[in-house]
Formats: sequence, C-alpha cells, structure tokens
Amino acid sequence: MSEEKHIQLVNELEKETVTINLGPTHPATHGIFQNILEVDGEKIVACESTIGYIHRAFEKLAERRPFYQITPITDRLNYCSSPINNMGWHMTAEKLLGIQNPKRVDYMRVIIMELARIADHLICTSILGVDTGALTGFLYVFQEREKIYDIYEEICGARLTTNIGRIGGFERDWNENVFIKLNAFLKDFEKNYREFEGMLARNRIFMDRTIGCGPISGERALNYGFTGPNLRAAGVDYDVRVMNPYCSYEEFEFDIPVGTNGDAYDRFNVLNGEIYESIKIIRQALAKIEKEPKGVFHAEAPGIYLPKKQDVYTKMEALIYHFKVVMGEIDAPVGEVYHAVEGGNGELGFYLISDGGRTPYRLHFRRPSFIYYQSFPELCKGSVLSDAIITMSSLNVIAGELDA
Repeated sequence: MSEEKHIQLVNELEKETVTINLGPTHPATHGIFQNILEVDGEKIVACESTIGYIHRAFEKLAERRPFYQITPITDRLNYCSSPINNMGWHMTAEKLLGIQNPKRVDYMRVIIMELARIADHLICTSILGVDTGALTGFLYVFQEREKIYDIYEEICGARLTTNIGRIGGFERDWNENVFIKLNAFLKDFEKNYREFEGMLARNRIFMDRTIGCGPISGERALNYGFTGPNLRAAGVDYDVRVMNPYCSYEEFEFDIPVGTNGDAYDRFNVLNGEIYESIKIIRQALAKIEKEPKGVFHAEAPGIYLPKKQDVYTKMEALIYHFKVVMGEIDAPVGEVYHAVEGGNGELGFYLISDGGRTPYRLHFRRPSFIYYQSFPELCKGSVLSDAIITMSSLNVIAGELDA
C-alpha cells in the first residue's frame, strides 16, 4: 500500500460524525419542525426532516363545518399572507356554487391579494437578512408591513388572521379611509423598499452568504413540484395568475421575475422583483375600480350571501335566508372542483368534493411549503451548518402551512 493510500485510509477510520437536532423549537428553524443532521465538523453529511409538531387537522375540521365557517381555518395556513388563503377558498366555493362576481369585487380582491403578497415577501426578504447577520433592514421594512396591516384593519377589523371577505364578495364596502391609507402606502413604499434592497442586494457579506447557497435546477424543482418564487428563481416562469387567471388577472399587465441558478440569492432577487410588480398591479386595480359603479361589493347570491340587516328586520324572505345561512342549512350542489391561486410562496390549491350536503365531503389544501420542505435534505446536504439556515429561510417555509 502506498503512503498516500495509507494516509487516506487512516483519515477515513479516524473520521467521526455527530448527530444533532436543528429544531423543533429553535429560532433559526422559523417554526415548529425538526431536522436531524449528521455533521462532520461543520459539513452536513445527511439530513432527515420531520414534521408533525404543529398538526391541527385543518382538513378534517373543514369537513365538519358549513362552507362559510371554513374561512377562519384558512387564515392559519400561511399566516404571513392570510388574505390570499381566504380569497382562494372563497373562489373555490364560488366555482362549486356557480357564483359570478362583479368586476369591482374582482379588483378589490386583487388589491388585497397583492398587498398580502408584498407583506409575505417583506417577511421573507427581511428575515433572510437577519439570518445573514443584518438586523436593521428587518426593523425598517416591518414599518411598511404595519401600514399594510392598517389597511386590513380598516377593511375587516383584523390584522394577522384576517377572515377577510365572504363567499360571493365582501361583508361590507370599503370606506374612504381604506383608499386614503392605500394611496399613502403606495406613495412612499417603493422608495423605502429600494433603500432596503440596496442595503443587501450589493452587500458583499450578504452575497457571499447567499450566492450558491441551496441551489436547485429548474428540472429538479419541477420534479419536486415547486411553484411560486422558488420555481421562478430556478428559471421556470410559471405563475398561476398568468397560466390560469382568476379574479380578472388576465386584464392586468405585469412581468414575471425569474432567476437562473435557483439559489438563495436568486430567490431573494425574485421576491424583490415581485414586490414591485405587485405595486404595479395595485395601481392598475385602483384605476379600474374608479370606472366601476360605486357601492357594489358582492354578487347577487340569495341563500349563500347574507342579506342586508335592514331587510332581515323587515322582510320574511330575507329573515329565512339569514337563518339558513347562519345555521349552515344550505345544501351545496354535488360536484368536484380544484381551484388554485398564486399564494405568497407558491401555488395554493383547494381540492373540494361535495356530496350535496351542508359541509364538504372532502377538502384538501395544496400547501406549497409542504412540497418545498421535502427538498430541504437534498438542498443542504454537503453544505455547512450555517448555510442550512440560509437555505431554509430563503425557501420561505411557513410552519402553519407545512403541517395542516
């Protein structure tokens, strides 16, 4: 045996690996999930991800509730952009029930969903900065997120778990304060966010930490079932809003930012690009609302949408409908539908089967985080321990959505 092979054999025999837990309760894991890592020094040799620490049986809960009572359950999926969850469920139910919304309702929903997308991306990009050692930007952009939450609060009274809107439209029309706060947000946001983006995008430390960290090819991402910003960062320009338009998205002009390497830096840049595109969409939606009749905020859907309170007090038919809707006594038609929306972190889908009863026979949530997390062992294998944190952060895995 040559001396070189002898040294190599000795090194292999002396090599020791250590098994450690990253999570389930750890600030860097961004939620309640566990990663069992086998490390050789700082290098990750193997990884096994486990879930189940925050399982809340959302799908089974939904199958025991009338359709309109399911909205608050969807809030708890991706709670960083809960209005998109709400709207996605409403559109799924409307597809089954055959409800056609007025254009003004579509445009109002578009504004809320794009605001939610911005809020979601603000969390992901700023916390990615924190995980690379830059705390200031996080505090800076969260001031902007609070302005979005102020708009939510003006519309529905809630900020985080919004329960916003109803099947068939909204519970009430938007008051003037909503548009005042919305225009104030649009006035300064782009300038403020570009300052944050400039602080990180060309920062040498941030670039060294993110470029080449957790890369995935477009083909591999498709094999896993990636969608949303993570798929677009890998160079695949798939966006549900364009490929399968809903809420009149086909009327809007916007670009789809894409990356090339599918690494953490590309994911960061794609999120930044999408934020500016969302601002563009909101401005277009506001212009379209101006051309629509004022005071329209729901579809004409007796038996599904609650009648006006004044009519409930004075008209027998309205009183009967009110009672039947509130008590969940409206039978849905028999059918099977799937509807997907472009969530803050990917394609959020609802697969609904109705047997003609008052509750869903079967309801399945397609959660993008559940799919992303399956790739995590592959993405972090061979990297160092600190890179695993960056990879997880850039994937934008939300624990509430991961384990429904």
